[in-house]
Amino acid sequence: MPPLRSKDCGSKATRMRSTLLTLALCSAAVAGGCARQTIPNTHVEDTAENREIVEFMEQYRNAVEQRDVGALMRMASKDYFDDMGTPSGADDMDYEALRASLGRLRNEVIAARYQISYRGLTWIPEDRVLVDVVYTGWFKVDTPEGPQWRRRLEPHRLVVARRDERYLILSGM
Repeated sequence: MPPLRSKDCGSKATRMRSTLLTLALCSAAVAGGCARQTIPNTHVEDTAENREIVEFMEQYRNAVEQRDVGALMRMASKDYFDDMGTPSGADDMDYEALRASLGRLRNEVIAARYQISYRGLTWIPEDRVLVDVVYTGWFKVDTPEGPQWRRRLEPHRLVVARRDERYLILSGM
């Protein structure tokens, strides 16, 4: 029977594995330290300015759920304009068309649940912010078969601007 040998902790292979493990752990620590912090439950970098926008958008979300047309109109800029993403001008919406459209929210929707997933904020000139979201809206509406819930899920962009010390929505409602 060969003699028992103690494990050679000083072998070249063991030292190499130890060095690689140490490098991997250091790299992970450095990478983790450079990772940007995000506002909880969002993909948005955590800064004071971004928190203001998300808080404003949460007020918007609550107004949609409450079907509060007055609050929604106060959040819209008088310069509101949305081309609805189409080349035709037939569906363009200005401030007055928005008011008429939001009237449907109050008159035709019995209840609403609105969820926003914040994907990103892009600050552009003139204190404007592109707010990229994915929203899920559940709307209870009257149908010939009785009240039913309808669901909408889609990516969306709102344009928000700081005007007179408050935020207003320029397009995307």
